[in-house]
Amino acid sequence: MNEMAQNAKPIARRKGLVIQELPDEVLVYDLDRDRAHCLNQTAAFVWRRCNGRNTTAQIARTLGQQFDCRVDEKIIWLALDQLGRSHLLEQQLAPPPAQMTMNRRAVVRALGLSALIAAPLVTSIVAPAPARAASGCIPSGNACTTGGTPCCGQSVCSNNTCT
Repeated sequence: MNEMAQNAKPIARRKGLVIQELPDEVLVYDLDRDRAHCLNQTAAFVWRRCNGRNTTAQIARTLGQQFDCRVDEKIIWLALDQLGRSHLLEQQLAPPPAQMTMNRRAVVRALGLSALIAAPLVTSIVAPAPARAASGCIPSGNACTTGGTPCCGQSVCSNNTCT
């Protein structure tokens, strides 16, 4: 691993976010982008430790101590990639060259069954604009039920989807 990547000290973005801590996950709403993110336990653990003082190696060691197992730094880089793509870090970090093409599935294969427990996951959805959310209608492309909340605009509920 190159020295710059090894000494990376990520910083979590906090400005413009509404954060709700839950027992096994963290929900984050990005006010600037109208996007909601759900961080699973591992992604939340990594994000909380992105304080500009911890290196990726330190975060991996701390995560390993928390779960009483050895955690490969690849897991941390995968989490940082997902957090960066979700705009939850102050800046996107460039992973080490060996990590450039590593996705979640490749990490799970490379690290074995134990990675299933620790694999980080950030799930994101686009939230409706406040005016549309307040309008009491369901935007096109979203789930609906006939006789329930009406679809917005010219959309109609067909096959349980506003189209």
